[in-house]
Amino acid sequence: MTVTFAEKLARLPEYTAGLPSADASEKYGVAEITKLASNESPYPPHPDVAEAVARAATQANRYPDPNAKVLRRRLAEQHEVDPAQIAVANGSCEILLAAAEALCEPGAEIVYAWPAFSMYPHLPALTGAREIRVPLADGDVHDLDAMLAEITAATQLVIVCNPNNPTGTHLPAAEIGAFLERVPKHAIVILDEAYVDFQTNDDPEDSVDLRKSFPNLVLLRTFSKNFGLAGLRVGYSIGPTQFRQAVDAVRQPFSVNALAQAAAVEALKHGDDLADRVAKTIVERVFVEEGVRDLGLETPDSQANFSWIDLTSERDEQEIIDGLGARGVIVRGGTSLGGPDHIRVTYGHRAENERFLAALEEVL
Repeated sequence: MTVTFAEKLARLPEYTAGLPSADASEKYGVAEITKLASNESPYPPHPDVAEAVARAATQANRYPDPNAKVLRRRLAEQHEVDPAQIAVANGSCEILLAAAEALCEPGAEIVYAWPAFSMYPHLPALTGAREIRVPLADGDVHDLDAMLAEITAATQLVIVCNPNNPTGTHLPAAEIGAFLERVPKHAIVILDEAYVDFQTNDDPEDSVDLRKSFPNLVLLRTFSKNFGLAGLRVGYSIGPTQFRQAVDAVRQPFSVNALAQAAAVEALKHGDDLADRVAKTIVERVFVEEGVRDLGLETPDSQANFSWIDLTSERDEQEIIDGLGARGVIVRGGTSLGGPDHIRVTYGHRAENERFLAALEEVL
């Protein structure tokens, strides 16, 4: 007897994570690895956050609060919204997957730009919805007019990654607001803002203000990047109460563990630390962008914690990646992210960024 698995498994794309340092060391035979392949923070959590995690670990025999009431209340206070509008999850990816599960069925449509976050293609594959990918406009930015043209009565989800991963480009809140004015109210717009704190076009709260005018808007944010909590997996959304109820209904209970909740609650107390790590990231962004352009390569002005580097078709993407790997520097290839002939490099400490630029110059 042969076991038959769900047909959707064949539709699911493979999610390719950045190569772990240990695997990279073994693959390339290099002892010391500079990992710039995943959009993590090079700066560890605030010491008080680490202490909060240690305290929470002493109660690891107990289940976490399934409703994350304290964390949701702290987030609501910070953003001046009702806690009922806050959903928390095991990373923002879980909210994306839950949103698709709660809103989409065969016959529904999901509209998103491409290239963008590589998790988006999983949503139609899981639900049977029709995916509509809209190419980015010149400058590697979202083409909002083209996205509007694709919205129909069947559209359930419209996803705008802003700043966009992997290109790092950002559209100001005013442009997002003008877009929302024209989106039919039956479609939920998810504004994926994983990197919002790194952009310098707006105050990060400007998009929160849009929620007052657009009830079909959902903001998606994470503690993985700016707060340096990628290893604990905490994400959240701000949206209609019905949206939170819907995603909570389809997610597993206790999805945000007790250590993650404690870390996120404590991290919110340290706004100065957040501002400091963002400022240091922006300094390194300028350093890397200038260095890349000095080598004759093009990269959009990033508003995130990474650069999207155009290798052009004259250079072999995999050869560049392997050449960097042989020199102990790991980056992400553009092909797996929807943009062949590119690499994406996350900013590290100054010494790590210098190592990357020196290695890239040698490889070129």
